Amino acid sequence: MAREIIDLARANEWTVGVAESLTGGMVAAALVSVPGASAVVRGGVVAYAPDLKRSLLRVPEALIHQHGTVSRQCAEAMSRGALEVLGATFALSTTGVAGPEPSEGHPAGTVHLAVSARVQGREEATTHQALNSHGTRATIRFHATQAGLSLLLTTLEAHAPHARLK
Repeated sequence: MAREIIDLARANEWTVGVAESLTGGMVAAALVSVPGASAVVRGGVVAYAPDLKRSLLRVPEALIHQHGTVSRQCAEAMSRGALEVLGATFALSTTGVAGPEPSEGHPAGTVHLAVSARVQGREEATTHQALNSHGTRATIRFHATQAGLSLLLTTLEAHAPHARLK
């Protein structure tokens, strides 16, 4: 999927960025493992702690207080913040609980993903996906990474003049 994302973004002269919490940089690592990724990957922010979500990704403190960091609202705010901070066309965010213990009242495996887009200078709607994964911490992080890449690819395809490059 990372190769498809890079190819599709490159063909459309788009850029991508990531804001990661529970995946801890795994999405960015997958993207930059593709030769030529530097043409489209703007960068990534690993904001594991709530204060970094606020300061680096501009997630409002009131949002975190009201909804927590393991929420649709936080994932969406993280992706919009990454869009701004990284100056990307598309930004993916990951947040949730990898475990082994619950966090903020949510069980391990609770994941929220979001993709925000700014195509032709205007911000589009943010897409959200919730994921309930099971298994070890490593398995949950792997599933979240794969689901995030899939959501990003689907979003790029929805904006592309031609659905998928072959």
